[in-house]
Amino acid sequence: MIRIKKFKFNLPLIFCILLFMVISTITIYSAMTYLPNYLGNLALKQFIWYILGFMIVFILIQISNQTLYRYAWYIYITNILLLFLLLIIGQPINGSKCWFIIPGIGSFQPSEFMKISLIIMNSVIVSHWMETSKKKLTIKEESILLFKVFFIFLIPTLLTFLEPDTGAVFIYVIITISILWISPLRKRWFIFGFLLIGILISSFLGLYFWKQEIFVDIFGTNLFYRIDRLLDWKNGTGMQLENSLIAIGSSGLFGHGYNHTPIYFPESGTDFIFAVYTSNFGLIGSIFLLLLILYFNISLIKIARKTNNDTDKYIVIGILGMLLYQQIQNIGMTLGILPITGITLPFISYGGSSLLSYMIIFGMLLNIHHDSHKTIN
Repeated sequence: MIRIKKFKFNLPLIFCILLFMVISTITIYSAMTYLPNYLGNLALKQFIWYILGFMIVFILIQISNQTLYRYAWYIYITNILLLFLLLIIGQPINGSKCWFIIPGIGSFQPSEFMKISLIIMNSVIVSHWMETSKKKLTIKEESILLFKVFFIFLIPTLLTFLEPDTGAVFIYVIITISILWISPLRKRWFIFGFLLIGILISSFLGLYFWKQEIFVDIFGTNLFYRIDRLLDWKNGTGMQLENSLIAIGSSGLFGHGYNHTPIYFPESGTDFIFAVYTSNFGLIGSIFLLLLILYFNISLIKIARKTNNDTDKYIVIGILGMLLYQQIQNIGMTLGILPITGITLPFISYGGSSLLSYMIIFGMLLNIHHDSHKTIN
């Protein structure tokens, strides 16, 4: 007999997720207007992924986050092996080996779950370091911590970069920085790190803009064209961006009406889902979605403030940093103010792997809320 434990649910968070599900499903259905028939009913598939996601949430709240923390290394190593295996046997799609193709089911993207693993690993390592160091923060101890975190970060970053999946690499960086930022590390490390990164990026872009032959000799033509595509946004050119701006700019206050996306652009159900939504529901609809996202983010901040468990706190901040970056990046690139990097809008864009990873995160957040409420009582 299965025993279901009593659980303190975070109703505002659940309400947000249910609204995300409705918005995601109806917007993907509208995006299907210009999608090829062989892709099938993506809106129905997204709804099914949501149902599977809620089943995963139910399982997670039965086993608690402590189980995930206990097996953090095993989860991390499993994800590393999947990323490595992907480079060997993965089937290229649009020039990238980012997915395993599972017959009869679809594609599986390991980097989506690597994000969760990185959040858990970094949070466990930083909180364990806090306990063992007894908060005596010497330069030596901080150096050891940074080396551990950098090592954990470096392996999946290199493997993901080789796929290539530049967008996921950016998310790995944001996750790592977010968790370290709220740790007791001296801020001088961040000043040094940002200066070092600035020098490396400046040198990298210097070669790209002024010594292109040397750049190609060192990094190859593949990386050159990836950077060229990434920086092309500043010219405001490209069918994706131009049509996205037309769809958003012509929507007015209330949009063109549901299921009346006025113009075609690639990746309408994934990368450019916000453009489809805005073209359907206009300025009023987009403000509603932005306020809903803001409310969801504020709910995460409240959860982080209430918990007394350091690992849980780092988990929430890592999740918040990841989601906030993706939200800003995705919406920004549809408006032409940020580079197009293939970053999806969490809980809204179509994708089985990404949605299931977000639902795992949702389950972890519910567990943290429950544990903090139990502690207070």
